[in-house]
Amino acid sequence: MNAKNQRALELACATLELEADAIRKMRDRLAQEGQSALLLSVQLLEQCRGRIVVSGIGKSGHIARKVAATFASTGSPAFFVHPAEASHGDLGMVTRDDVFVAISNSGETEEVLRLLPFLKHQNNRIIALTGKLESTLAKYADAVLNVGVEREACSNNLAPTSSTTCTLVMGDALAVVLSSANKFQPEDFARFHPGGSLGKKLLKIGRASCRERVSSPV
Repeated sequence: MNAKNQRALELACATLELEADAIRKMRDRLAQEGQSALLLSVQLLEQCRGRIVVSGIGKSGHIARKVAATFASTGSPAFFVHPAEASHGDLGMVTRDDVFVAISNSGETEEVLRLLPFLKHQNNRIIALTGKLESTLAKYADAVLNVGVEREACSNNLAPTSSTTCTLVMGDALAVVLSSANKFQPEDFARFHPGGSLGKKLLKIGRASCRERVSSPV
């Protein structure tokens, strides 16, 4: 292996290790000092009578879209709203019964902060995923989940890498806990994924089980 290829391999492995280490530290922090924030977040989501609205911009926006999709596919009605579009009319999509999940690593993203007075006036509960516990977003939120990292995996410590990975994993954790609380079953997953290979497999198994029950003697 030449020097260029060796360097590429080393950088790739270092990136994976940095991001894995960031997740491990977030896990330890959650277990040691973030339990109340997590439990409150889950409680707010369980009590939600509307939908889960997830918002963020830039790289956080991409993560927010995926988090919303994961909630929806595991039995919790959810959708993504772009914060800039929200302040130009899309806030009409947010009802009083919705829980708002705001994602901003800095906690000072202007487009997200602009929505907070409206949400508070409408009495929406707010869950913040941020790396800055003293930020404006954190102060507005009902529950704050710390997704902060010591450094980004980017060589210049600039591009969102470790931070977005931790945010995504925290979103997955919330969705998994909520789906368990809601007793989400494989057949429910199949109903929401009729076009996917896994959904088709589960539906096929479900139909076969149903035929077996119908044909079984009483």
